[in-house]
Amino acid sequence: MLTHFLSLLLGVLTILVLIQAQDQSGFISIDCGLPENSSYAETSTGINYISDENFIDTGVSNKIPPPLGNIILQQLEHVRSFPSGVRNCYRIDVTNGTKYLIRASFFYGNYDNLNEPPEFDIHFGPNAWDTVKFTNLSRVVMSEIIYTPSLEYIQPCLVNTGKGTPFISVIELRTLNNEAYVTYSTKSVLSNFFRYDLGSITNLRYRYKDDVYDRLWFPFKWDEMRNLSSNEDILTQNIYKPPGIVMSTAITPFNVSAPIQFSWSSDDVNDQYYFYLYFNEVEKLAESETRAFNIIANGKLLYGPEIPAYQRVHTILSTAALTGAGRYIFTLSKTDNSTLPPILNAMEVYKLIDFSLSETQKDDVDAITSIKKNYGVAKNWEGDPCGPVKYMWEGLNCSIDDGLNPPRITSLNLSSSGLTGQIVSSISKLTMLQYLDLSNNSLNGSLPDFLQQLQFLKVLNVKNNNLTGLVPSGLLERSKTGSLSLSVDVELKSSP
Repeated sequence: MLTHFLSLLLGVLTILVLIQAQDQSGFISIDCGLPENSSYAETSTGINYISDENFIDTGVSNKIPPPLGNIILQQLEHVRSFPSGVRNCYRIDVTNGTKYLIRASFFYGNYDNLNEPPEFDIHFGPNAWDTVKFTNLSRVVMSEIIYTPSLEYIQPCLVNTGKGTPFISVIELRTLNNEAYVTYSTKSVLSNFFRYDLGSITNLRYRYKDDVYDRLWFPFKWDEMRNLSSNEDILTQNIYKPPGIVMSTAITPFNVSAPIQFSWSSDDVNDQYYFYLYFNEVEKLAESETRAFNIIANGKLLYGPEIPAYQRVHTILSTAALTGAGRYIFTLSKTDNSTLPPILNAMEVYKLIDFSLSETQKDDVDAITSIKKNYGVAKNWEGDPCGPVKYMWEGLNCSIDDGLNPPRITSLNLSSSGLTGQIVSSISKLTMLQYLDLSNNSLNGSLPDFLQQLQFLKVLNVKNNNLTGLVPSGLLERSKTGSLSLSVDVELKSSP
């Protein structure tokens, strides 16, 4: 979770951008709470934002009141709040198998005039993502992950934990290079711990258009270090593509013999971290000068010697997660034959978070979503149908194994749910269904033949409806053999 102070000065909010236009393909930028069918290009970045109305069915649109509402970034002027329901979820179409940077932003701004920022959880499908906390009214809280979806959609969810009404300001998705930010773990994702621009001479935060992936680079002031800079920001890049403006500056020790040292603390020794250190030589070295240094973490040599090349990006990164310590201390120390101290241009650290709960099998999700839409089901049907178990949809039961296979819907109880119309064919797509109760509704038409396709069905109850016609012969036969408990109105069973 990243929390950053929102300055009330417009000048500080200004983000330096390049003049040339850049492609926003692969960007999905959602302004939550923006009125339906509204869109705009944000002035400081040129990023195109759209309303969230097509991505969610619940929630209430709110606008940040003055004075904060008059001076904040445009995408923070609205929020969508969720006063009803425990879990409320967006559904956003994506390209499965494509790696995304996904960022959720939250700006309270006293939108509800209560002067009491809430605390709530955010989930990603069935998995817990983060807890959103605020220290004052004017802080922007951001949570960012790198994720490769296995389905054609994602479901960010706001979860009420009894500490105030959840809300959200912005959801942003950016496609990344699939070869970058590799974790070697199929059940975990990278959550941004920090990302710093070192040696900045502007003290500005950089993002798109400087960063083609729209990562947020925050300046880090390091008084114990000397800043180096170059007037050139056109670099030979790698797959991580850090912004040229970020890589045109660096820090280095005042004392040629001194190291660069930084550290962070871990709340749990079992937490796992991945690091990305960015290097670019910003000075044209004389023939007699050399810069070479080793990278050491908690006393262990990780890489060396690093010899930064002029105007060429080099990224040193984790080949395995760092874990098992309460504090991680990185030391960049010059080699014995180096005439210059080490440099460091930028760095990112990510924490691995557990996403081990599988999403419900896609065909089941499509089927139950169609059932929800057709019948207008007024239940807590938000997010993943089966997970987590605590938030399983009302009226459903699912088969959930060790996480190797997606959950499947095995039971659907829509008794006394005010259903009207005919029995929809989407029910036949729930191929693992064992229990189906549609009793005490106002369903009409016939008992459809497609129910015979549910080969695992053990209980079928359609009593107290307005159904007519014959019971399909396959269902009657299974009822006679005892493999199916069939409950229908007498009139239906005896129909000619």
